[in-house]
Amino acid sequence: MSRAADFTSLPKPAQANLRKLGIIDAQGLLLHLPLRYVDETHITLVRDVRQGDQVQIEGEIVHSEVQYRPRKVLIARLQDDSGQLTLRFLHFYPSQIAQLKVGRRLRVFGEVRGGFFGWEMVHPQVRAVREGTPVTETLTPVYPTTAGLSQASLRKYIDWALDNAALEETLPAAVYTDLPGYAESLRALHRPPPDADLYALQERSTPAWQRLAYEELLAQQLSMRRHYAKRRSLGAPALAPSKMLIPALLASLPFALTGAQGRALTEISRDLAQRYPMQRLLQGDVGSGKTIVAALAALQAIEQGWQAAIMAPTEILAEQHLHKMQSWLQPLGLEVAWLSGSQNKKARTLALEAIASGAAKLVVGTHALFQEQVQFARLGLAIVDEQHRFGVQQRLLLRQKGQPEPHQLMMSATPIPRTLSMSYYADLDVSVIDELPPGRTPIVTRLVADARRDEVLQRVRDACLQGNQAYWVCPLIEESEVLQLKTAEETYALLQASFPELHVGLVHGRMKPAEKQAVMAAFSRNELQLLVATTVIEVGVDVPNASLMVIEHAERMGLSQLHQLRGRVGRGAARSSCILLYQQPLSEMARQRLKVIYESSDGFEIAQADLNLRGPGEYMGVRQSGVPMLKIADLTRDEPLLHRARQLAEDLLRDHPAAVEAHLQRWLGHAAELVKV
Repeated sequence: MSRAADFTSLPKPAQANLRKLGIIDAQGLLLHLPLRYVDETHITLVRDVRQGDQVQIEGEIVHSEVQYRPRKVLIARLQDDSGQLTLRFLHFYPSQIAQLKVGRRLRVFGEVRGGFFGWEMVHPQVRAVREGTPVTETLTPVYPTTAGLSQASLRKYIDWALDNAALEETLPAAVYTDLPGYAESLRALHRPPPDADLYALQERSTPAWQRLAYEELLAQQLSMRRHYAKRRSLGAPALAPSKMLIPALLASLPFALTGAQGRALTEISRDLAQRYPMQRLLQGDVGSGKTIVAALAALQAIEQGWQAAIMAPTEILAEQHLHKMQSWLQPLGLEVAWLSGSQNKKARTLALEAIASGAAKLVVGTHALFQEQVQFARLGLAIVDEQHRFGVQQRLLLRQKGQPEPHQLMMSATPIPRTLSMSYYADLDVSVIDELPPGRTPIVTRLVADARRDEVLQRVRDACLQGNQAYWVCPLIEESEVLQLKTAEETYALLQASFPELHVGLVHGRMKPAEKQAVMAAFSRNELQLLVATTVIEVGVDVPNASLMVIEHAERMGLSQLHQLRGRVGRGAARSSCILLYQQPLSEMARQRLKVIYESSDGFEIAQADLNLRGPGEYMGVRQSGVPMLKIADLTRDEPLLHRARQLAEDLLRDHPAAVEAHLQRWLGHAAELVKV
C-alpha cells in the first residue's frame, strides 16, 4: 500500500484534523514529534510525594462536591493505601462531575502542591481504571495538537503509523555512521523507555533527536542545492564587463570604493557575464554603500544593450534610489524612469512608454514595477532592495518581466546570520560589504528611562539650535488603548509646543505620498530642524546633517529595526547620538534586546543576537523566505549538523540521485517543500 492509501484508511474527521497540523500521510504522522513527555510508568503513593513533583497516583474517590463560595469549584478527595489527595477543578463540565463520583477508581497525573488541607492537584489529568490495570511501559509523549484531536487519539494514530508505515533508510548507511537508525530513532522518540533521560529528551539533545534533525537539514540542503543546479541550467543574457560606463561613473564620483565594495562588484560582474541567471544576495550593514554597487551592476547590463530595474518596498526608499541614480546616470546620457502607485495618469503613461520602448535604461520603483501593464523592452537585471520585505511571488513576478530570465541582485541592510545564510539562503550566492566608507562617524547609543524625558527634550533643543537636525521616532500614529504608547501625532503637537523656536515636521505611513515627499524634502534642505516620524524612515533616508535620534518605546521594537533606525544618523561629520527611551518595568526579553543594541554597532552581531532571541520563524517570516520553517532542527543547537549536511549534499546529489529523491519525498509536506522561486 502507498503512504497516501494508508492515510486514507483513517477516519475522515481524523484526516481533516491532522491536515490542520500539516500532516497529510503516514510519514507526516511519524515526523510529528512530541513537545514534551510525562512519566506515567509507575504509581506514587500519597505519602511519598513532595512539593512540586509531577506524579501519577491511583486511588478511589471518597468525597466529591461542587462548592459555590468564594467561587464555583469542583473538589474531590482521592484516597490510596497511604493517605488522601485533594483534586481541585476551577473550570469543569458536567461529565467531570460524573467522572469524580464517590466510589470511582481513578489514576490522576499532575503537579503536587502542599495546601492548608494537605496535598492537592489542580486540574490533573484523570483516567478511570480497574484495580490491577497495568501501567504504561513507556514515557507518555505530549504532542502539538488542534481542536477536535485529543492527545489519546493522536497517540493512537502515531502508534498506527509506527506499526504500518515504511521505516526503511533512504540514504546510504555511511551518511549516518555515528547516529542511530531512522526506525530506531522514531521509536525512541515516540515510545521512550521508562529509564530514558527525560531532561535530554525534552532538550532535544538525544542521539535520536540528532538523527532526525540531521535528516531534516539534509533534506533542506539537498533541495536547495538541486534548485541551485536547476537555475544554472536556465538561459540568461551574458553581460560582458563594462569598458565605458562603469569607468566613467567611477571617475566622476567624489569618493573611491572601499575594498569590500570592490570585491562585491567583482563577484557580481563575474556572475553577470555567465549565460545562466545570477541569483546573488548583496548584504551589508547600514551605510556600507550597497546602492553604488547596485548602480555599477546596472551599468554593466545597460552597456550591453539591456535594461535594469530597481524595486524598493517603500516610496521613501525608492525615491532615495531614484535621486541617487539620476545624479549618477543622467550625466552619462542615460534615462532613468520612475514608477510608483501614487503617480498621476500622465506621468505613469509616459514612464510605461519609455520602459516599453527601451528609452528608459534604468527603472526605479515600488511594487508598481511588477504590475501586468509594465512591459520592458529588454530587462537584463532585476535589483530588489530590502528583499525580505517582498514575498517570493512578488520577486518572481518582477523576474518574469524579462525574456530570457534576467539576472537578479537582492540587497539587504539587515545582515543575515551565518546559520541562516547556510540554510534558508543556501541556493543563493552571497556577497558581503563588511566595512563602512571612511568618514562615517561612530554613533553613541544611550539608554534613557522615560522618567528623564525632560533631559532628552533639552538635549534635542540644544542640538537643533547648534545647527544640527534630529529625528524623534514613535511606533504608532494613533491612540492605542491597549499599548498606551505615545503617538506620532500627539508627540508632534507636544514638540511643537515645547520648541516654538524650531521648525518641526511630521511624517508617517498614512500620509499621501506627495505630503511625505514634501516633508522629507524640507528636512533634507534643513528647513525643518526636527522630524517626528514613525518607522517609515527605517530605511533609505539619508540626511547627513541629522546627528541625533530619539526612539520612543525602544523596548517594544525589534533589534534589526532599532539598528536600521539608528543608521539614519551618523552620516555626516558631526558627532551623532541615538537615545533609546524606554518605559519601566522592562521584560526580560526587552532588557536583553536593549543590552545588545547598546553594546554593539555591528549589524552582523546584532542579527545573530536577534536570531538567538526570536528564532528563525519570527526572524524571517515564512512569507518572505518562501521556505517552510524547520520543525525539528534548531539552527543554533544543531549548527555542527548543518555544516555536515552542507558538506555532504553535493556528493549525494552527484552519486546517489535516486536516494536523494526518496529522501526528499519522505520529507515533503513536513519540513521541506524546500524549493524557493
